[in-house]
Amino acid sequence: MPDEIHDITSAQISLSENLPGRQRRYFISMMVRTACFIAAVITPSPFRWFFLLGAVFLPYFAVVIANAGREKISPGTSLIDDTRQSLT
Repeated sequence: MPDEIHDITSAQISLSENLPGRQRRYFISMMVRTACFIAAVITPSPFRWFFLLGAVFLPYFAVVIANAGREKISPGTSLIDDTRQSLT
């Protein structure tokens, strides 16, 4: 069986390089949440509930958005080696 050749250019970026972008997305989401809290306090009653709902549910979406993108697999790659023949 020939040796496998690994292409280093298809490797994901390191976590230390990925972290600032994720932190920035989370920070922006939390600033929007803070703005929703402030808007919920100063707006009249019908609109207040929309801002309050935004402030309550934004942390979940902020975490999902901040962590998204790390698990990408580039097209054409496979986790299973399809080139092996079955032994039957």
